[in-house]
Amino acid sequence: MIIDPSQIDPRNTYQLLIGSIVPRPIAWVSTIASDGTLNLAPFSFFMGVAANPPTLAISCGSRRGTKKDTLANVEQSGELVVNIVVEELGDRMNLTSGEFPPDVDEFQIAGLNPAPCKRVRAPRVAESPINIECVLKQVIYVGNEGSESGLIIAEAVMWHIRDDLLTPENTIDISKLHAIGRLSGNWYTSTHDLYQITRPDTQQPKT
Repeated sequence: MIIDPSQIDPRNTYQLLIGSIVPRPIAWVSTIASDGTLNLAPFSFFMGVAANPPTLAISCGSRRGTKKDTLANVEQSGELVVNIVVEELGDRMNLTSGEFPPDVDEFQIAGLNPAPCKRVRAPRVAESPINIECVLKQVIYVGNEGSESGLIIAEAVMWHIRDDLLTPENTIDISKLHAIGRLSGNWYTSTHDLYQITRPDTQQPKT
């Protein structure tokens, strides 16, 4: 089967994307509106971009031609927090994916506790084992007029990591994190079935 995305409905193209690019990490983004309302929503078009400085990107689609609350808040405040979703928080994360009005606090909807951050005004999810405080660097709009997505590029300025997850080498113990990933439809995946592949040594021997 060969499919030309220019010849099918964009909704079907979206299904091809989310079914082909799997699994995807989930950025559970907390922000704060100009009136002080807290917002929390998950996004799986999410990736790391650079390490120096630590930079990440989150694509925030529109909703019927209107900016989602997350994007509007980030552009207004210049701040956001990425909270990592683990198995025990999956159901509550899903609750925050609903299309709620801007004046609804998703922390309350999901029964989560907002915790203060060190460098940004937006709160973090206290129940999440990893929180990344971020400041906005730029938003790049991508897509056709009326359905653009805002690509949020942000610099990580502070990490909060649950003590037992940090190894003596200052790496994160993935076997203890139990993060979940997004697939398509209502499908998610866990990170229980772990294995290692050693990268090839391409260094030429000294002569």
